[in-house]
Amino acid sequence: MRGGKLSPVFRFCSAASASIYSPFLPPRSTRIPLSSRRLLKAAEAIREVVAASILTDIRDPRVENVTVINVDVAPDMREAKVYVSVMGDETQKQLSLRGLQNAAGFLQSKIANRLDTRYTPRLRFEIDRGQENAAAVGEILARIQRERDGVAEPVATSDESGVEATPSDDPTNGDASAPTPEGS
Repeated sequence: MRGGKLSPVFRFCSAASASIYSPFLPPRSTRIPLSSRRLLKAAEAIREVVAASILTDIRDPRVENVTVINVDVAPDMREAKVYVSVMGDETQKQLSLRGLQNAAGFLQSKIANRLDTRYTPRLRFEIDRGQENAAAVGEILARIQRERDGVAEPVATSDESGVEATPSDDPTNGDASAPTPEGS
């Protein structure tokens, strides 16, 4: 470079635009940020610390039957969203979620001991509904398959006593002397 002019090779791309328009790099939309690997490692470390602490250190009776599914960390590492799965009904899930939110400060101190970062992420807990959604989709697909195969679903009927009777409760179902549709 002489006299402040760019050499002929770099005439069309200045230093400021070299990273954006470089012919050697893929377009910006397809590039993975350099810090994504760091964020993934931090998320995995947070998941391990929170899961181990739930099993061994938290003594809150509300926090039981909890599994840490996933952790999403914000790009600035100031917030982490922890997805958990709780065995039980909806009230048990809400109680466990409240217990985890009350223990967030304790868990953050455990994370601070493990991670060497400028900021310790603030923890937010959310119920992961993925398994419930998968079970619902499985039921729908099974029902569609049964309808395709021509198998009718058993319909429960109610008699005067208020007790529901299913087709298996029908006395003629198991009776060998009852006439069959085939005429045998």
